[in-house]
Amino acid sequence: MWLSLCELRLMNDRRWPWLMLVPQRPNIVELHELTPLDQTMLVFETNTVAQTLKQLTDCQKINTGALGNMVPQLHVHVVARNEGDPGWPGPVWGYGAAEPYRAEDRHSLVARLRSAMST
Repeated sequence: MWLSLCELRLMNDRRWPWLMLVPQRPNIVELHELTPLDQTMLVFETNTVAQTLKQLTDCQKINTGALGNMVPQLHVHVVARNEGDPGWPGPVWGYGAAEPYRAEDRHSLVARLRSAMST
């Protein structure tokens, strides 16, 4: 899904509802490299996505992070977490092997996200 600044992507790992925002600005690696207006928009879009994900999943906690160690392009992860999920309370990064969504489950989640984000 395209937002004002970012492309919103779903990570293909059904263990956690996990979204990623990718600002559509070339050669940006760090948050401070964005213009002040783009920084504000990234925070706004991150908060909007986090709030939507929390409402859709009824999760206990939203984890937000921008590590960028594997892929240099600036991107922000937004992950819905619950006590007892795989790896809790540790981070999702590097915990076990990804478990891909079944196509129909992925399509359903994406449709719910699109609907919630468009209102």
